[in-house]
Amino acid sequence: MRHLRTVTAALACAFALVPAGVATAGTGPAPAPAARTTTAASTAPSADGDPASLGARAAGVCADAYQIGTTGYIARAGRTAASVKQFYSPSCGKNYGYVWVWQSFRDAVGDYDVTSAVYSYSRDEVLGKRSWTNTTAQEFWSNGTTTVSDCTAGSGTVRAAGDPAPVGGYSSKRC
Repeated sequence: MRHLRTVTAALACAFALVPAGVATAGTGPAPAPAARTTTAASTAPSADGDPASLGARAAGVCADAYQIGTTGYIARAGRTAASVKQFYSPSCGKNYGYVWVWQSFRDAVGDYDVTSAVYSYSRDEVLGKRSWTNTTAQEFWSNGTTTVSDCTAGSGTVRAAGDPAPVGGYSSKRC
């Protein structure tokens, strides 16, 4: 009888540690809840992507969004011009594209055009796309997309003034 009580208590403890439901947005482990920042110390933009920044708020990014997949890069003339990331919000069930324009590119070209979006491999579509022309800003968020069950990547382009076409890049594919 004592053995049965011990086993029952051990199982109860084990089940208490298993979450009731886990939202997944692709392959690979999500950051531990303690590693996610749900509130930022400031509203400043950052190369890491700050869902509390003014640009993120303007795009309607949910505060609990965190990066999924690995960062991609946009190269122009052999030099990195921008970083491209994808973010996921468990509370909103949305993915977001994020483009961060590097300071070296900004210093070299003056103004530029930028797009930020989420590419769905499942639908073969660019979704949530937002565009900016003749800007000198550094942080760009796409609109949120309901693509959590799709294979997706963050997508972005930059075009320096005088260039005939934009150059683009993608974050890693997440399924």
